[in-house]
Amino acid sequence: MELQIKKIQLENSTRIAVINARFDSSFPAKMKQVKGSYFSPEIKAWLMPYTKEAWGVFKSVFKGIPVTNLPDNMESVPESIKSNASYEVSNKTKDSTIAVLPSNFIPTEIASAIPEISDAHLIIRYCAEKPDRVFLVVPPQRKDWKDFVNKIPGKWWHSREKLWSVPRTKELFKTFQAYFKDQLLIDRLTPIVLQMTESFTNVKFEKQANKITVHIHPENPDYWCLDLPESMISAHLGTIKNIHGRRWNTDWYIWEVPATLLTKRFLEQYLNDVIKWTFQLAENIPERLPSPVPQHYKSLKEPVVAQFESAITALEQMLMLKRYSWRTIKSYKNSLRQFIMHYNNIKPSQITRTQINAYIMQLIRDKHITESYQNQIACAIKIFYCEVLDQSDKVEGLVQAKRPQKIPQVLTEYEVTRLLQSVDNLKHRCILMLIYSAGLRLGELTNLKLTDIQAQEHRIFVRDGKGKKDRCTILAGKTEHMLRTYLALFKPVHWLFEGADGGAYSDRSVQAIFTAAKERSRINPLATVHTLRHSFATHLLEKGVDLRYIQDLLGHESSKTTEIYTHITKKSWDKIKSPLDDLEI
Repeated sequence: MELQIKKIQLENSTRIAVINARFDSSFPAKMKQVKGSYFSPEIKAWLMPYTKEAWGVFKSVFKGIPVTNLPDNMESVPESIKSNASYEVSNKTKDSTIAVLPSNFIPTEIASAIPEISDAHLIIRYCAEKPDRVFLVVPPQRKDWKDFVNKIPGKWWHSREKLWSVPRTKELFKTFQAYFKDQLLIDRLTPIVLQMTESFTNVKFEKQANKITVHIHPENPDYWCLDLPESMISAHLGTIKNIHGRRWNTDWYIWEVPATLLTKRFLEQYLNDVIKWTFQLAENIPERLPSPVPQHYKSLKEPVVAQFESAITALEQMLMLKRYSWRTIKSYKNSLRQFIMHYNNIKPSQITRTQINAYIMQLIRDKHITESYQNQIACAIKIFYCEVLDQSDKVEGLVQAKRPQKIPQVLTEYEVTRLLQSVDNLKHRCILMLIYSAGLRLGELTNLKLTDIQAQEHRIFVRDGKGKKDRCTILAGKTEHMLRTYLALFKPVHWLFEGADGGAYSDRSVQAIFTAAKERSRINPLATVHTLRHSFATHLLEKGVDLRYIQDLLGHESSKTTEIYTHITKKSWDKIKSPLDDLEI
């Protein structure tokens, strides 16, 4: 790793631009440790604040790594920034490869205003407005200290001040002394002043120490304000985070929840004993808030257009006539666009078979494409020349890559149990239970409608699955019971699992749910949402279910696809004896 830096003026502020001259996968993670740093796609460099604190963290994170000045003719920096940029001057010759940064890198007026924060101490400070709490200054690069503070009961993160606060008790102070020892520093000279907005001074909530109080929102009638006392955080914070549409108000240090019947049912079911309403509920409370108007953002990156873009349009029309899925159409269009742009000055109809093979060979040799991607490119090219240009002789016998016979990742029953037990959110648990108990694909789950759950027959009707095939799969008893609780509480209208806008739940949201549960349960880190489907088939096979029934439940067209699970099942392994055990050694 070799870093190149320079000081630039950007948007009326001074910043330090950092570029890694040599590729290193750990570089972005290290830059994120510098508070306030971010990657600028326009400049193609990381930008960090021009402050003493940021510079001190930067030096500690990249200690011992060579730092050089950027060349003046760097192509990635626009001319408008170059003209205003002022560069640091090295005290070595131009031929030197390592520049020694000057000691007065930070201006004196900034240096005097910003205290030095080192990664060697955790600083404790006090606040007159919160005499029962202490505030912690945790260096951003010390993730181990953050994890320690995050496990403290009653801890609180103040987003405006960027500080942690914990209860001010003797027992907790002794715990800090035992953990940090000489790295604990008490700062009594720098008091913490909580920043309060003008609206905060005019808003007062009637709070109670042993009750979660619900108040009328002083500004937004579509929301209620929910106050969670500090003494009840450890017991009820996880439950409040499960409220659909909840958000944290950083100005008032209070939760905002939608003023809907859905929220009312949730509070009465899970927090009825500790909730106190400070107002009389209206009779015309809506079931849920109206869906927000979708915002269409203009992409900052202009789409790449090939010289013969009409060829891409012709392929798209042919695939749509064949009723290919939109995912396949998108993949084939991108593959063909990259191909014809490789020979941008040659008409697609004039490209020869030799040039087609040379293009694929170059991708294999230089970009190390996978076998699946190679076959995708070959299929897109073959359909284009056969169906669009009627030049089938040009792609006749086009080589298809031999696919590797890989065994899918599978979770054990113990791992699946830990995964499901780590999810407290009712909706999220229903999603993961449904995928595993029915062997659903990700897209099949998000496309489920209320009418697809046939509870009386204990089955799920899967519409328009892979290959545009419909099928039925089983609805487990425990999943059915969990779904009844979910439907009674959330009352979805059309889709079984609705997103924030009332539409179908997104694939990315399901993947985020699985990733979070995987990290909490500490199961196989290579597992994905589709691993639950593989686990469903494998566990059925181990329990003695016939392979033909598993094929129907999974929706496989060929039995050979289902037979792959016979290679990973541990059924009857205990009856197999290694020949080594028969040797007299």
